[in-house]
Amino acid sequence: MTSPSYLALAESGELAERVRRLDGLLSNCTVCPHECRIDRSLELGFCSTGVDPVVASWTAHFGEEPVISGRRGSGTVFLANCNMRCVFCQNHQISQDPEAFREAATIAEALADIFLGLQKQGCHNLNWVSPSHQAPQLVRALEVAARRGLKLPVVYNSNGYDSVEVLSLLDGVVDIYMPDLKYADEENAAECSRVADYPRRARNAITEMFRQVGDGWEIGPEGTLERGLLLRMLVLPNDLAGVRESLQWVAENLSPRVGISLMAQYYPSHLAVTSRRYPLLTRTISAGEWRRAVDGLETFMEGDHHWVQDHRLAPAYYRPDFSDTSEPFTDRRDFDLSEPTPPEDI
Repeated sequence: MTSPSYLALAESGELAERVRRLDGLLSNCTVCPHECRIDRSLELGFCSTGVDPVVASWTAHFGEEPVISGRRGSGTVFLANCNMRCVFCQNHQISQDPEAFREAATIAEALADIFLGLQKQGCHNLNWVSPSHQAPQLVRALEVAARRGLKLPVVYNSNGYDSVEVLSLLDGVVDIYMPDLKYADEENAAECSRVADYPRRARNAITEMFRQVGDGWEIGPEGTLERGLLLRMLVLPNDLAGVRESLQWVAENLSPRVGISLMAQYYPSHLAVTSRRYPLLTRTISAGEWRRAVDGLETFMEGDHHWVQDHRLAPAYYRPDFSDTSEPFTDRRDFDLSEPTPPEDI
């Protein structure tokens, strides 16, 4: 097993310096592309989150890509609130209800306890879910946990709306980048997620992630990813995501060998159900829409670092319910832990 890079940074004192620099961004906040420029110790910006970490849930998760979940689960830490407002968000209970977490802020030492607890459970990695607006808080806790024996590789599992400046400070801290690339079109990004500049910002962020880890993968002895980039693309109905265009951009601007997770799990949720404003999002994707996305993967990408969900089963399986924050996912027996289902042929 490869030792996470942050251990060397912790030993040299560089990790503490990264904490200092990241924390400095909170006083005139530029932690994410919104660049609210507020002092988060005094007021709340777009993400409704202060200077202390706010965690919604943590658990050993078996429903991630097999190379992430492995056989013992991924140590997912779901951060509350978000720097986007996706109208179809499947995690809207924790991402878009800041009042529910107004008193939930904790301290770095307590978050470090969570990290170490997931390691004690046997998880393959530490998976930060929706970290873009809380990167300083997470690295602050990581520095504490590293001094106390944490050795898990860190997964940065983001929506892709990330600050390049922050990502540069995560170089050598994060082992595995697993961002979304949600949209290729600004109008769709504005309508569906309230961030018109998403395509440009996400592409810049993913370019920085690629600079750090490239298109190669380091696989551990149990078959799980220990270092690399895995790019997620969720297929939306009516081609709102522009998946083929995004795949072409990745192949031509980064590498055709970048790992891709092509996701069929979309189902109408949140405002896509409760509001009449989003008629294009009121159904799951069709077989034809899915086939065109898979064809795009075949056309533009190479190599074997790709994962393709089962179009028939995915919308029913991936339905979290965060009313139970201790076990928000479908009965883990639904995920075949003994022998993961192979991806569809691509």
